[in-house]
Amino acid sequence: MERTDLRADIPGGPLAGWVRGGGPPVLLLHGGPGLSYEYLDGLADEIGDGYRIAAYQQRGLPPSTVEGPFDIATAVADAVAVLDALAWDRAWVVGHSWGGHLLLHLAAAVPERLHGGLAVDLLGGAGDGGAAAFEVELAARTPKADRDRAMELDEQAMSGEGTEEHIRESLRLLWPAYFASRETTMPLPDFRGSLAAYSGMWESLTAELPRLEAALPGIALPFAFLAGACSPMPADQAAGATARAIPGARLDVVDGAGHFPWFEHPGCVRAALDRLIAGAATSRSAG
Repeated sequence: MERTDLRADIPGGPLAGWVRGGGPPVLLLHGGPGLSYEYLDGLADEIGDGYRIAAYQQRGLPPSTVEGPFDIATAVADAVAVLDALAWDRAWVVGHSWGGHLLLHLAAAVPERLHGGLAVDLLGGAGDGGAAAFEVELAARTPKADRDRAMELDEQAMSGEGTEEHIRESLRLLWPAYFASRETTMPLPDFRGSLAAYSGMWESLTAELPRLEAALPGIALPFAFLAGACSPMPADQAAGATARAIPGARLDVVDGAGHFPWFEHPGCVRAALDRLIAGAATSRSAG
C-alpha cells in the first residue's frame, strides 16, 4: 500500500515515519525501548485496509533524532508532536510491548488526544509490569550458553559499556523464546538499537511505575488488551493486572501466540481493534 513520509519537528531534530491508508486514524507505537521501528510494517499489514495508519521512529535512532532526553515525559511529548504533525486532534493508538506501556502513559497524561487504545502484549503498568517474570521466562526458554551470553550483554548495555552490535547479538540469542514454538519463529527483523535510549528509558519507566499504577483507575478511554498465551511476557501479571485496574477495559488472550501474536494468529490484532472501535461507537449511541 502506498504511503507518504511523516515528519514532526521537535527541539533537537525531527521525528520521522510514514502514514498510509484511509479511515479512522491509528497511530502505532513500537517496542523496545531503543529499538528500530521497521517491524511495524508487518503490524500495519495485519491491520490492513480501512484505517489511516501512521508510525514513527522514536527518538534515539535515525531517521529520527538521536538526541535525548530519554524519559517518559519526553516520549509522551514526542507522541503528541507526531499527532500534531498529522493534524490529528485524536487518534486510536495501538502500542506493542514497550509501545503498549507508552500508550498507558499517553492515556493518563493526554487523554484528550486519544479516542482509545489497544495494547498488544505490553509491559504492564501494575506492580513491576511483569518485567521480572518476563526475564525469568525468557531465560528458561533459552539454552544456557545463549542465556549466559545474553545476560552478559544486557549488563554491559545497562552499564553503558555495550555496543549496537551487542544489542543485535542479544536479540539473536533470545529471539526464539519470544514465540510459542522455537520451530515456528518469525524471521528476525534487521533491528537497530540505541543503548542510550534503552538504558535511559528503562531507568525512567521504572521510576514512573508507581505513579502510572496510581493513574490507571482514572483512565476513562475505551481500552483493550491483547496478550499471547504463550508469550514470555506473563499475560496475567502484565496485561491482566493492568486491564483489571482500568474501568471497562477488555482483555483477550490469544491461544498459541507469543509476543508478536499477529504472526502466529493473523487477524487477531485487526479483530481486537475492530471490536474496540465498534464497542466505543455502541457506548456513545447508548449514552
